[in-house]
Amino acid sequence: MANKRKLKQDINIVCADLFAECIAASLYGSEKDEDTVNGILTSIIVVHDDFIRRISHPEPGLPQKTYFTKLKVDFTKQATEIIDQINAMG
Repeated sequence: MANKRKLKQDINIVCADLFAECIAASLYGSEKDEDTVNGILTSIIVVHDDFIRRISHPEPGLPQKTYFTKLKVDFTKQATEIIDQINAMG
């Protein structure tokens, strides 16, 4: 298992890339719906904050490896959903 610092850095990088892709898709895409863009950007920020918080304060009672494996799977699922929203927007 990677340490918490590396995991937080990876989440920061992925969320920053998603944020940049959403902005680029809104600027260069054919559809200019500000509400959709704002909703996606807000969801990226919420996901980022949620997962950073979950790394800093793991649930008591669960084995560390199990907890962080589930956290990685959940983050990948959320990121994939956001990518699908960005692709549908452009």
